[in-house]
Amino acid sequence: MARFDSLVDWLEWQEKFHPRSIDLGLERAAGVFKALNPEAITPSTIIVAGTNGKGSCIAFLEAIYRAQGYRVGAYTSPHILKYNERIRIDGQAVDDDTICQAFERIDTVRNDTSLSYFEFGTLAALDIFWRSRLDIQLLEVGLGGRLDAVNIIDSDVSLITSICIDHVDWLGETRDAIGYEKAGIFRAEVPAVIGDLDPPESLLQAAKIKHTPLYRINHEFNYQINERGWDWISLGKKQGHYLSLPTPAIKGEHQYRNAASVLMVLAEMHGLLPVTEKSIRQGLQNVDLNGRFQLIDGDIPVLLDVAHNPQAVRSLHNYVNSDFSGKRIQAVFSMMRDKDIKGVIEIINPVINHWFVAPLSYPRAASESFMRDCFNHCELTNVTLGYKDFSEAFFAAEQQAETGDLILVFGSFFLVSEYLAKVGNV
Repeated sequence: MARFDSLVDWLEWQEKFHPRSIDLGLERAAGVFKALNPEAITPSTIIVAGTNGKGSCIAFLEAIYRAQGYRVGAYTSPHILKYNERIRIDGQAVDDDTICQAFERIDTVRNDTSLSYFEFGTLAALDIFWRSRLDIQLLEVGLGGRLDAVNIIDSDVSLITSICIDHVDWLGETRDAIGYEKAGIFRAEVPAVIGDLDPPESLLQAAKIKHTPLYRINHEFNYQINERGWDWISLGKKQGHYLSLPTPAIKGEHQYRNAASVLMVLAEMHGLLPVTEKSIRQGLQNVDLNGRFQLIDGDIPVLLDVAHNPQAVRSLHNYVNSDFSGKRIQAVFSMMRDKDIKGVIEIINPVINHWFVAPLSYPRAASESFMRDCFNHCELTNVTLGYKDFSEAFFAAEQQAETGDLILVFGSFFLVSEYLAKVGNV
């Protein structure tokens, strides 16, 4: 008999079941996966790790492979509105029953093994995918790489998007330390694509030690933006190119780098899953991803972005500065306490007219007093706090905004989720 009948009950239990919400390590998940899938049957696999850009790269891969007609599974985290978004097949979130059945199978075989919330979700995705006769599964690393539950699977190609300082309590305080953790997804003789413009030495050394062939942006491949669109060029042994490609549907100049990295992955996967240039063009134009420079039209438009670390916020600053130059920006903002809040504020404050700090009811969220201290440290006074919830903060931003202004909602996945759930309803 199943432990629970509803997805909500399963998730509430998982949040309390394991003693630590984040508990890195492979032994627990690997043992349970072996019990679930003794013959280790898996579709072709691409694993994507990195600090920023993982979700975008998964979305590009998903759109292009689907345009080619392949059956595609995608596992990402966190979700924006519904947990089901984490596990997609052919672009559609799987239903509650499918996830509950996977959780039941996991619960049945785990015996006395305790699993974290993330481990349950990862195992459910892997279990659903291998039973669904996919052509390919796209797996996003949740945290780091070396000890992330996704790393129990061997990929056919891996992709590391970018490396910057984030999650220092688990991954280390330097890019070298973080690069070492990301390199944990490397395998011997399995190609790895690197989208970071200046990868840390630890990443390069790990590839040498593991005999992992590397394909680095601006070395083995690159791209150029021009008046016709953009060109992608593969160098070295596997020369090739695509000319006058369409602008990616996900906005921001950094998305060219993500898309270029994805094209290198596709080239390395070509022997297993060939893709035509037509499908590449179609996928670039049709890709869709909530919360990444997502513009909600209206009398006063709203821009949503999940940026929550300095590198991502620098990209957001550049985008706002170029595409919304001259507009007054009213920012509805909040972050998790363990993030570099002061660094984020300092980067983007030059384009912000006024800050509206929205409280979030999550254990890791920064408190109002903590946020006030961050703004005081930055010597800013164009800030309003004291709202009871997100809706009240957003309403205040709307009231202050005038025609021609832009409301920017950013700083956390949770904040974007609050907008879409309570205000946007899209």
